[in-house]
Amino acid sequence: MSRGSVTVSNNKRIVSERGKKNQVDQNRPYAWLVEKERGLSGKAEDTAIIFLTNKECPFKCLMCDLWKNTTDQSVEIGAIPKQIAWALAQMPKAKHIKLYNSGSFFDEKAIPVADYEAIALLLENFETVIVESHPKFITQKCLRFRDMLKPALEVAVGLETANPDVLEKLNKQMTTEDFCGAIRFLSRHNIPSRAFILLRPPYLSEDEGVYWAKKSIDFAFECGVGCCTVIPVRGGNGVMELLHNQGKFEVPKIQSLETVLEYGIQLQSGRVFVDLWDLSIFSNCDLCFEARTKRLDLMNLTQKIGKRVSCACEQHE
Repeated sequence: MSRGSVTVSNNKRIVSERGKKNQVDQNRPYAWLVEKERGLSGKAEDTAIIFLTNKECPFKCLMCDLWKNTTDQSVEIGAIPKQIAWALAQMPKAKHIKLYNSGSFFDEKAIPVADYEAIALLLENFETVIVESHPKFITQKCLRFRDMLKPALEVAVGLETANPDVLEKLNKQMTTEDFCGAIRFLSRHNIPSRAFILLRPPYLSEDEGVYWAKKSIDFAFECGVGCCTVIPVRGGNGVMELLHNQGKFEVPKIQSLETVLEYGIQLQSGRVFVDLWDLSIFSNCDLCFEARTKRLDLMNLTQKIGKRVSCACEQHE
C-alpha cells in the first residue's frame, strides 16, 4: 500500500501512523477533573471525571487519540479500584461521576469483572455513575455491574455519525443498527444512555459535517438516548494528519459547533452538550473566540439558545 492512500479498515495501517504512547502508571488514573454539567434535575451540578489507565481498546478507530494513555497489557486485578480511590482522595465532593477509560468499561481486558464489586463500593456516595462502552460490549455484564451499584448507572456509547459510509470508514467496527440495538437493550433494562457524536469526521465538507451531526442527533434520540455530546474532530494521532494532507480532513469551525448545539437544544428531545476541550483549534479569530466559548458553555449549562456572537470575521467566510 502506498503512503498516498489510507485503507481505514486496516488496523495495522492506522497504528503504523501513530507516535509513541505516554508513560502511565497502572495504579494511577492518567487524569481527573470536576466540571459542571446540567443534570436531569435541571440544575448544573458538579460531576467528577476520572480518566482510568487500562489496556488499549481493541477497536482502532480512525479518529481516536485515546490510545496515547493506555497500557499494552491488561492491568492487574485491584489496579482500577486503586486508581479510583486515589483520584477520589484528591477531588472535591460531587454528586455524579464519570469513569472514562479510553475504551469500553465492559471490556474485561480493560476493567476486570473481578473489580466490579470494589469499584461499586467506592462509588456508593454518588447519585449517578456514567461509564462508556462500545455497543459490542453492552451485554449482561452491564446488568451485573448495575446491580452492584447503589447509584444509578448510565452508559455513554459512541455513535460518532449516522452516515453509514463514513461510519464504516472510521473503522469503528459497528453499524448504526448495532448502536440502536445496544441503546434499546439498555432501555429495556432501565439503564439511561447518552451518545457521543462527531462534528465533521473525515470525508465530509463543512456543510456536510453540520448536516450529518444534526442527523446523528436525530438518530440517537430516536434510538432512545437521553443525552448527546457533540465532539468536534481534531487531529493528533498520525493518520488524521495523513488524511489532512490528502485533502480528506479539515477541523470544523467553531461557528459550526454553535449551529449544531443550537439545533440539538431546540429539538427539546433531551440534553445536548458540546465538548469544549481545546476549542481554540476550531477558531480562526481571536476577537470573538472568548465570547463564543462563553456562549457555548452557557448553552451547555442552561440548555437555552443564547444570542449569537457578531463578528467581522464571519463576513470573510
